[in-house]
Amino acid sequence: MERGAGATGRSSLQHLWPLDCGGSLKAADIPKLVFYIIVCQLAGGIGSYFTRPAIPTWYATLKKPLLTPPDWVFAPVWITLYVLMGISVFLVWRETRYGKPRQKALFLFWIQLGLNAFWSYLFFGLHSPLAGLVGIIALVVCIFLTLRIFLRISFPAGLLLIPYLLWVGYAAGLNFSIYILNC
Repeated sequence: MERGAGATGRSSLQHLWPLDCGGSLKAADIPKLVFYIIVCQLAGGIGSYFTRPAIPTWYATLKKPLLTPPDWVFAPVWITLYVLMGISVFLVWRETRYGKPRQKALFLFWIQLGLNAFWSYLFFGLHSPLAGLVGIIALVVCIFLTLRIFLRISFPAGLLLIPYLLWVGYAAGLNFSIYILNC
């Protein structure tokens, strides 16, 4: 038995692999995992409906802080974050033994996903850094609450939301700076 292995013979770090948490990934679960990833990507698609037309027009005219990344960075980052979010919600969905806390966690997840898409409408669709700022503050709070409850239900699921929280926190800082620079 390897060092750090428990009674099952599994490494003490092996449980950190998200798709092996609570048992191995079953073939019957793969459609649900794919479903959650697609739903998260669709939220991104809704957001991009408002974002894309505004990038070369309204957004290009705004004064931006020095730490604003180039426009090409956003798509790959968001695609990656939506995949992580889909895996994360899948891991919580399959933790059926948690009952009401699981229901609350899933409810919070869907709320934050809706706020995520809504932010693009507020900021880009309405051309309003102030409305975007209000929306992104609500989003950061909701992501934090979701992450906190996810950690209790599935530690790997919570870990998968940390990059998302950090990126949206960074985006909130950019949103605030754009508001200040352009009001």
